[in-house]
Amino acid sequence: MNQKRAGVTVNRLRVIGAGAMGRGIAQVAVTAGIEVELTDAVDSAVGAGIDFVCAMIRRSSDKGQRTVAEAEAAIARLHAGRAPTAPGDDLDLVIEAVVENLEVKRSIFADLEATVPNALLASNTSSLSITAIASVLDRPERLVGLHFFNPVPLMKLVEIVPGLRTGAETVSAARQLVDRFGYTGVLAKDTPGFLVNHLGRGLPTEALQLLSETVAEPVDIDRIARDTVGLKMGPFELMDLTGLDVSHPVLETVYAGFYGDPRLRPSPITATRLSGKMLGRKTGAGFYRYDGGTQQVPGETAIDADPAAIVVYVQEDARLADLLRSSGVRVLTEPTDHAVSIVSPVGTPTYRAALAAGVNPAHTIGVDPLSVPGPRLTVVVPAMLDPTVGAAAMRVLAATGRRVTVTADGPAPVAQRLIASIVNVGSAIAETGLGDAADIDLGARLGLGYPRGPLELGDLHGAALVVRILDGLLDYTGDPRYRASTWLRARAELGMSLRDRGTRPADLFDGR
Repeated sequence: MNQKRAGVTVNRLRVIGAGAMGRGIAQVAVTAGIEVELTDAVDSAVGAGIDFVCAMIRRSSDKGQRTVAEAEAAIARLHAGRAPTAPGDDLDLVIEAVVENLEVKRSIFADLEATVPNALLASNTSSLSITAIASVLDRPERLVGLHFFNPVPLMKLVEIVPGLRTGAETVSAARQLVDRFGYTGVLAKDTPGFLVNHLGRGLPTEALQLLSETVAEPVDIDRIARDTVGLKMGPFELMDLTGLDVSHPVLETVYAGFYGDPRLRPSPITATRLSGKMLGRKTGAGFYRYDGGTQQVPGETAIDADPAAIVVYVQEDARLADLLRSSGVRVLTEPTDHAVSIVSPVGTPTYRAALAAGVNPAHTIGVDPLSVPGPRLTVVVPAMLDPTVGAAAMRVLAATGRRVTVTADGPAPVAQRLIASIVNVGSAIAETGLGDAADIDLGARLGLGYPRGPLELGDLHGAALVVRILDGLLDYTGDPRYRASTWLRARAELGMSLRDRGTRPADLFDGR
């Protein structure tokens, strides 16, 4: 058997599995100049897969993304293989993209080890351990994880996942292949969820916790996530798009794989919805309803703007006070019985912020200070609020021209909790060495569609503020899900960037 060497060029590739992932990998490979044989356990799937890939490549030519000659040359490099584990001495690499079942994958690779002796082996698994898959091989150094994201031709990120016994030359060849595809590769440890799916637990777990506390409805949490956190999609929109049949098992797998880390705790909400087949877009109902595939979004609550509805006292937030004054609202310098007081809760309930400020909770609302610079003000309603005073306060805030979302009081405002969870999970991954800072942020941007990675987001708001929010949440709830990672806390106290690896012991001996 000839072991592949570092620097090997992959000229001939076999893809096992002609489903969505296998088709996508085949399409990207042939357009990168690689000869591909597509195989599947079901013969008819191969023909359907080839037809699909050819149609996609010709469509890209119609759109002017490549010439007709380039498209036809790529199509000519795509072939129907005989069988998934058929002999193939001329193969350089085999990528498996079949069902997420450990025993099925082990069986495939056990057969491949004998029938394709000269090829490197790769699994496109999104959740199974590469080390566990490779445990049936006599030469586990041949196997690496290459986790592509769906849809493969559009999601230009690949997680490169070495198992504990994967050879360095195999990893090098995988990196070269990803580069040749024109994709970005991030190195991930062989742990549950790898890097990107682990990073992606910060947002939905806290959103579901907010929903379970009846702080706000899914549409309101999504609006806050977009307009204040700055995400392209809210967590409930995203779960509906992915489908709970996909996202719920990932929530449970990652949580179980890290032995119940409270930061990763899923919610019974998704388990119940999964059993009721309320999966999202694919079933016409999820956290939203879908009519002909179109999301049905409840309208914004109508508020009649009236800057004279009530006089206002703003405690601490000069930006909000200036905004109100410029909108014609009378803003007092001291609280009175006739005014509504507005506090700015950070890592604490609004009622506690009111008590700490010495104002009457029955005449007080909270406005998340993180929402003030953006297009949407998030208002928090404490349990003691006089509804008449609260209604007048809404009309005053509407006079600013900003959209207004009203939530119930909770341990902290919605955006603060989402940001803290995203940043804390990313920081914990950096702390445990499951990904370096650059790959953590890059993986979140390319794999999750976040405009900023978790560590970038933490730097934007300041590590000290994130720790303040988490400490407040932990103190109020007693829930260890809000324990700040040591990576985050140390950098907050030292004034360091969350993207700064810092000095490590090995750095003292570099160059010796």
